[in-house]
Amino acid sequence: MGATRETGSDAPGEARFLARLALLAVLGSLLVLVLALGEGGLMVLGAGLLGVVLCAAGVWWFVAHRGLLRVIGALLVFLAPAGVVVLFAYQGLWLTALILVLCWGVALTCARAALRRSRPERPQVATPAARPARPVLIMNPKSGGGKVGRFGLVERAEELGARVILLDPGAPADVAELARRAVADGADLLGVAGGDGTQALVAAVAADHDLPFLVISAGTRNHLAMDLGLDRDDPSRCLDALTDGEELRIDLGDVSGRAFVNTVSFGVYADVVQRPEYRDDKAGTALSLMPDLLVGEGVRRLDSLVDGAPLADQQALLVSNNPYFSPDEISGTGRRPRLDDGELGVLGIRVEDAAQAADLAVRGSQSTGLTVLSAHRVEVTVSGPAEADGSPEVAEDAGTDGSPEVAEDAGTDGPPEAAEDAGADGSAEEPGTSGAVEIPVAVDGEALRMPIPVVCTLRPGALRVLVPRDRPGVVAPPPAIDWRRILDLAFGRTVRTAPR
Repeated sequence: MGATRETGSDAPGEARFLARLALLAVLGSLLVLVLALGEGGLMVLGAGLLGVVLCAAGVWWFVAHRGLLRVIGALLVFLAPAGVVVLFAYQGLWLTALILVLCWGVALTCARAALRRSRPERPQVATPAARPARPVLIMNPKSGGGKVGRFGLVERAEELGARVILLDPGAPADVAELARRAVADGADLLGVAGGDGTQALVAAVAADHDLPFLVISAGTRNHLAMDLGLDRDDPSRCLDALTDGEELRIDLGDVSGRAFVNTVSFGVYADVVQRPEYRDDKAGTALSLMPDLLVGEGVRRLDSLVDGAPLADQQALLVSNNPYFSPDEISGTGRRPRLDDGELGVLGIRVEDAAQAADLAVRGSQSTGLTVLSAHRVEVTVSGPAEADGSPEVAEDAGTDGSPEVAEDAGTDGPPEAAEDAGADGSAEEPGTSGAVEIPVAVDGEALRMPIPVVCTLRPGALRVLVPRDRPGVVAPPPAIDWRRILDLAFGRTVRTAPR
């Protein structure tokens, strides 16, 4: 899969200079420690590391336990870093600590800058697009806290010649069927102003008919819009693509016959979002369920085959449409550098106790509790009670009454597509109808249940996306630190790297 890329003698001089600065900053921090040995240099390092470990252990106890251990965990989260600061001040070590922090800050900044300059991003190719004659846009007025109304999206779209289908929040609709009807009526473009779960359903219809698809950033988090470089602050700017747009070809994920544009989550998160109360109290619901999901008796674990290679006993598994830049950044601000590389990102997490939580906090992506892969096919099943008794595990997994309880975009965007999420689009079967074991799955934030094995694949280049020619663009994420490559850059050696 990898190709040889020469860096070293052909590397830009600026990248080599920055790599050398990074190494000098690292040496500077070591020199500070050596010079400060008699003044507590090792105490600075040891106290800082101990603070991180105690804080991580506190987070684990707070999340995975109830009662006294949860209280102790909460106290550690606040008292551990505060104690480190007080120790530095009391022992007069704050200046040494400050210099060390500054040295490492300079080292990391220069290292990332060197890596970025030595390995420029491959731009995604955009092609000119003709103005659509009969665009049809589906808009959810409830999504994103009412962005459709707040930004006048209906009026603006109609001014530009689009037909708008405005969903009724009180009457759940099958948006995929609405999109298919629009195509049958002659639509030459489909678009959505709503959450990513709704975007995926309509994008699948557009891909099936090879029609361009317009993303309007009217959801809450707008992960797809962010990775397309669209304006998330003003969704009306996305409509500029109707008159002055260009086209991108991106991949479309598939999970057991249902499309996804961002991620499919299994395990802890998927279990939590099944609860109907999650929509109104996310933090409270998660905290009440976590102890049972992480350390309770008979806890179910996930087994998977990642391109045929086994990945067993995971507590949580996330499969993404193209890999996220860094496993440390899979959050509300995590980014995917590309959407057209033709690979799934795979992230597995297994943390059994406070020690492993501390290891994860200290070592990050190098921790044994974190598995980061890329693949073309991921097959997910379960180990534990669900397979042993063959039951759908509805009550225990989701805490519900056994219904497929669809949380509207996991409580984030609230699109009224309960009908298709519960099985109207053929993606998820009613529990108990076939006797197959079903597990909770969160697809682009939508809470579903699917029979095992759940198979995730990718349709490379399946989706044509129309974007405005004038758009903010994708902010390049900082590259992950690879000190071996920094050494190679600094000393002009040749390294092998995978193409980007």
